[in-house]
Amino acid sequence: MKKTDFYFDLPEELIAQTPIPERDHSRLLVLDRDTGRIEHRYFYDLPEYLHEGDCLVLNDSRVLPARLLGRRSSGGGVELVLLRDLDEGKWECLSRPGRKTKPGTELIFGEGELKATVLEVAEGGNRIVQFHYEGIFLEVLERLGKMPLPPYIKEELQDAERYQTVYSRELGSAAAPTAGLHFTEELLARIREKGVKVCTVTLHVGLGTFRPVKEDEIEDHEMHSEFCIIPEETARIVTETKKNGGRVVAVGTTSCRTLESFALEDGTLKAASGWTNIFIYPGYRFKCVDALVTNFHLPESTLIMLVSALAGREKILNAYRTAVEERYRFFSFGDAMFIH
Repeated sequence: MKKTDFYFDLPEELIAQTPIPERDHSRLLVLDRDTGRIEHRYFYDLPEYLHEGDCLVLNDSRVLPARLLGRRSSGGGVELVLLRDLDEGKWECLSRPGRKTKPGTELIFGEGELKATVLEVAEGGNRIVQFHYEGIFLEVLERLGKMPLPPYIKEELQDAERYQTVYSRELGSAAAPTAGLHFTEELLARIREKGVKVCTVTLHVGLGTFRPVKEDEIEDHEMHSEFCIIPEETARIVTETKKNGGRVVAVGTTSCRTLESFALEDGTLKAASGWTNIFIYPGYRFKCVDALVTNFHLPESTLIMLVSALAGREKILNAYRTAVEERYRFFSFGDAMFIH
């Protein structure tokens, strides 16, 4: 299949720059993947589409405040975005300006509370950096770091918690699993009251999520790897749900990819952890996921390819055209879809 098969025209003003005041008041486009029927609702209506015996799978990863603004010891500003923890204070990072962060460059953040040395240039131009600090690195990062918002969001975020889900727990993502941003504690309580089991997986989102597909033939695209965990309780709940004829409803493409990476052929799960680079596009046969809560994705992205695999490319592109006509808000702080 061609990358251009997944193009749609999106007016720039529909890219949401800020979250709406109340999380669950975003709009919800409901798509029946068998018939292509579309309904226009609000996110707080989601429980109406869930049934007793279903299970809802959330990604509980929490975003690191991974953007550090500092200066070089020789003078001049520098920005790092932490991508991957290599242990013992070493991280793979994006750096700006790249030409000024050669190996051996010393960097200073805050009032010197955090320092770093650039060790080497990694594949793709990223930097391997050794940090120097006292105490606990994540606590230092919480004080000095900023949220690494996606490149299409130009406005500063006023409340950092709005780029975290209300159930985020495991620190480690470079970007939020944004389909979960619409949930509130009250909405989750309503869902549980319906007899829907709620469980979690962890997938730490990498910035590779925003890496464009460059190859014309999508099969030639190489996915980034991300670390994920399926806890014992989640494996049990999903397995019971599948065996009892309930639906597994994934919240977000990250939860979907985690479940599909580790599911057995019959859709059941065992507790597991490891790296996944699964690439889901039309032609893929889903083993575990029956329905999906998701945001609206970028044209020609791996994420629109994933939702097209679940609902069919034509139905998805028609839903996206409808969303544009109806002035839905797109991407991380935008509105949501429920594909069932």
